[in-house]
Amino acid sequence: MPADPADPLLSVSNQRPWTARLQGAIHDRTAHLSPTTRALLWSMGAGIFFSLLNAIARSLTQHLHPMQAQFLRYLFGVVVMLPLLWQAGLAAYTPKRVGAQFVRGAVHALGLILWFTALPRIPLADMTAIGFTGPIFIMVGAFVFLGEPMRWERWLATAVGFVGMLLVLGPAFSRQGGLSSGDSGWWHLVMLASAPVFAASYLLTKALTRTETTEVIVFWQALSVTLFSLPLALPVWQMPSAWQWTAFALCGLLGSLGHYCLARSYRFADISATQSVKFLDLIWAALLGFIVFADLPSASTLLGGAVISVATIWLARRESKALQRTLGQA
Repeated sequence: MPADPADPLLSVSNQRPWTARLQGAIHDRTAHLSPTTRALLWSMGAGIFFSLLNAIARSLTQHLHPMQAQFLRYLFGVVVMLPLLWQAGLAAYTPKRVGAQFVRGAVHALGLILWFTALPRIPLADMTAIGFTGPIFIMVGAFVFLGEPMRWERWLATAVGFVGMLLVLGPAFSRQGGLSSGDSGWWHLVMLASAPVFAASYLLTKALTRTETTEVIVFWQALSVTLFSLPLALPVWQMPSAWQWTAFALCGLLGSLGHYCLARSYRFADISATQSVKFLDLIWAALLGFIVFADLPSASTLLGGAVISVATIWLARRESKALQRTLGQA
């Protein structure tokens, strides 16, 4: 597949020799693949980067306040992109819709407040399984706010996904027997509350990819979330140790790489078409949770994650076939 000369990423990369070579090498090795396959590979790469990031972030939030961890994670997301901004120039990173970038940053920051607050209190595998509800919330959000049709397949997938969510959350409540602030079940709910907020953020990201380059989206997300997080971090600030500074720098790099892969996957295919690789995230999370924190995922977590993932994969395939039929009739 020949390179698209209208791709803004390629035009920007001409100004950055080493990034141009890297993007050229990736394009050469994947040009023979279909757009959907390339989107799946980008999405899988995002899942690996985010799983590593989540493990490091959970370790950091066990020693520092979650709001400080959130601020420093995104501050270093800005720092790691400064060399790219320096090489390409400020004009290459100037968004066409500044207000939309900050709206998306505010929404994402709200989701992160919930996510970072619950992160040190629940296992990685549970966090990832709860995150699988994101595509369900994306579909409902597209129906409510964008007026997209909700066919019977989408309602069925939503219902099955809800059952999977109950499988993940149920044991946490039965172990604790209540919803006091110290209960695991409460923090599972806080993590669940972040899912629809992130879904709104991803819908805004998809809209931004129509007018903005991937680099612009990633940089302005990091910058806007950093600014929104600073007032929350200052009251609870404590000086990080040397290893914590290093870990935050690594988080910034992993986060930027993950969001870059995610935004690239949205360029090649619809969001629904990339969801079939999401179940791999549960495998990465279970492995890292066991290696780093000695967490063993429960059978209900694995089963619930599998149910949610199967519902999402089934719907993605139905949507793909429906789109092919529509294109065939056009």
